[in-house]
Amino acid sequence: MAPTTHLALINVFIGDIQGGLGPFLGTWLAQMRQWSPSEVGLVTTLVGAGTLLLSGPFGALVDRFGHPRLLIAGSCAAILAGTLLLMPAHSFVPVLAAQFLAAAGGTLLLLAVTALTLGVVGKQAFPRQQGRNQAFNHVGILIAAGLIAVGTARVGPEVAFWVLGGMAAAAIVATLAMPAGSWNRRRAVGWKEEDEEEPPRSSFAQLLTNRRLLVLAVALALFQLGNGGMLTLLGQKLVRTADDPTAWTARYVMVAQLVMVPVALAAGSLADRRGRRQLLIAACLVLPVRALLSAFIDDPFWLISAEILDGVASGIIGVAVPVVVADLTWGSGRTQTALGSVNAVQGAGGALSAWYGGLAQGWFGWAGAFLALGAAGLVALVLVWWLAATTEDSRSQRRRHRREERRRATRSAETAA
Repeated sequence: MAPTTHLALINVFIGDIQGGLGPFLGTWLAQMRQWSPSEVGLVTTLVGAGTLLLSGPFGALVDRFGHPRLLIAGSCAAILAGTLLLMPAHSFVPVLAAQFLAAAGGTLLLLAVTALTLGVVGKQAFPRQQGRNQAFNHVGILIAAGLIAVGTARVGPEVAFWVLGGMAAAAIVATLAMPAGSWNRRRAVGWKEEDEEEPPRSSFAQLLTNRRLLVLAVALALFQLGNGGMLTLLGQKLVRTADDPTAWTARYVMVAQLVMVPVALAAGSLADRRGRRQLLIAACLVLPVRALLSAFIDDPFWLISAEILDGVASGIIGVAVPVVVADLTWGSGRTQTALGSVNAVQGAGGALSAWYGGLAQGWFGWAGAFLALGAAGLVALVLVWWLAATTEDSRSQRRRHRREERRRATRSAETAA
């Protein structure tokens, strides 16, 4: 079996396990433990804040440890253990500890899979393979959601535990079955494979002063500030404007995931031909359009168009961000450290999105709330546009420099002759 086939299987199986029970946690705690929304919200907030703080250090661990297959297996085991520990848990502290263990495993898992992919296919093939990874990831989410939906009607809400546990175990098997020789450490961090000695790693200070990396992080935080809470806000709007808002919200989630599959494949293919930064520009352009549709359309059927755009933007972001971070840090030996730090910053934007949207709704009403979310996307668009322009400028300068070197070499050869 080819290493890329193992990557495909890994991404299918980890699709639904990265955050533990994720959206099913609140439903299960409310239904089976009679928890209030405030208790569920407090657990979710504390777990989210803790995992954001771990994202950068986990990236440094992946860069330093150099065994991504073991890290993936360990992450899946942590997710499985944390999820199973939820079943007997009743009080606040055991639930918090169990969910934190699962969420921390999911944070490490994403970074380890990225490192594994880079080490298997190399940088040149990374954009296309990242597109495939994301497509299979969304397929896994759809499969798990379908199994949970069918199983809940027959078995009960605890079926989510068994689906997640089965997928975590399958991910561990798929990871350990990959031949160890498929992964190359130097290829994963951008060092030349023929070099006998490893080049020195960049310092953390160099990462923190990388202007393009900082602009990318801020742009993604603003994108997530506008994007993260939009579906939640839309679900609240549907309570007032539509019958059966829960069913419509579920349909929107399924539509977005279905759209992400072909978009991720296309983004991976277009990354080299059209440019990675241009993909980010496209994602940021889509967000304000989605906000306009959500603001001024009340018919739940036509609002599906807004969630199609959600699938487009999210599908592009999932592919483009690791690729752009790899570009900006290539050869530094700190790619996953940078990716983990960028993920933390954009995760902070996503965590604030629901609060920001709710605050805007209280001040400006439903239409104003969606427009406020879209405005964050417009600011992100400006930053990404600058990033693309300065990167293209630097590429042009490098091309001119190479042409000048060739001319000097030609003149020197002619003079010597």
